[in-house]
Amino acid sequence: MTRSLLTPLVAALPATVPFIGPEEMERRRGRPYAARLGANENVFGPSPRAVAAMQAEAGEAWKYGDSSSKELRAALAAHLGAAEANVLIGEGIDGLLGLLVRLTVGPGDKVVTSAGAYPTFNYHVAGFGGEIVTVPYRGDREDPQALIAKAREVGAKLVYLANPDNPMGTWHDAATVQAMIEAVPEGCLMLLDEAYIEFAPEGTAPALVPDDPRVIRMRTFSKAYGLAGARVGYAIGEASLIAAFDRIRNHFGMCRMSQAGALAALQDQVHLARVQADVAAARDRIAAIGAENGLQALPSATNFVALDCGADGAFAKRVMEELDARDIFIRKPFVAPEDRCIRISAGRPQDLDLLAAALPQALAAARAAD
Repeated sequence: MTRSLLTPLVAALPATVPFIGPEEMERRRGRPYAARLGANENVFGPSPRAVAAMQAEAGEAWKYGDSSSKELRAALAAHLGAAEANVLIGEGIDGLLGLLVRLTVGPGDKVVTSAGAYPTFNYHVAGFGGEIVTVPYRGDREDPQALIAKAREVGAKLVYLANPDNPMGTWHDAATVQAMIEAVPEGCLMLLDEAYIEFAPEGTAPALVPDDPRVIRMRTFSKAYGLAGARVGYAIGEASLIAAFDRIRNHFGMCRMSQAGALAALQDQVHLARVQADVAAARDRIAAIGAENGLQALPSATNFVALDCGADGAFAKRVMEELDARDIFIRKPFVAPEDRCIRISAGRPQDLDLLAAALPQALAAARAAD
């Protein structure tokens, strides 16, 4: 028998990934989707200035990207009112999550999150041998007090909060999040995932204090800026923690086109405002489509809406599968009781027209299967 080249840790991991991408799903099903409403992408697209900047940089693709992302880092620091030393650029929040876990979590270290929260974070923790400890949602929102209490109880190295939340779209106000930061126990770091913060109401994000050693905040160009395929995320944190990433990060991981596109997108706040308005209108339309079919929409501060299907997770799964059969791609939460919902990304009017036509049929088919 050939000896396995895998480490014992990796050999023990499940052969799964957090999400199967829509392209792979299309290959498996043998046809494309008519409406792509499941990946929380910004279907309204990036700024034309970002597209032009990436096109202009394409001819320079023979060069490695700037290993320090200097221009983008400086622009972000100025935009945030922070020092460059407090800002790190990385391959989306997913890439930064992996780096942070590698930096802070060893085999057996405890990490606290909410049961059913963003699974890619858990994927990284498991990959480095950490132990995930969960607390339940409360009222379809993550529970900051319970997260802190559990982190203190188990001596956690990291405690994770997404605000606004994925997969529910709910959020806490700035005072609640700041109180959580103030309560972080000694020896623990709070990871505040703000991927959807540009869609949230004023007063959702606590004041930015970049050198606060208790918290690291992560944001992205994938959502509101429409650059999911470019893979540009950034972290804001205490300078010595940010500097520590240089010991492990992929220094040439950011391509030139991504850096140029993100910089141009940041400089086009008019386009960002247009996208925010389009997303707000789409959220209202999704909620209305749900109401027409007897489904209640959860309030959302993101670019998606969770619709309560009014039964259990098995029924919601059937609704999702029936929509898939009608060429509508959506997703749903994984863990009860939140799994009673389906999650629908903000779409263009034509996408939501297709949803409006397919949802009554999907619900009828799911109910007939009971």
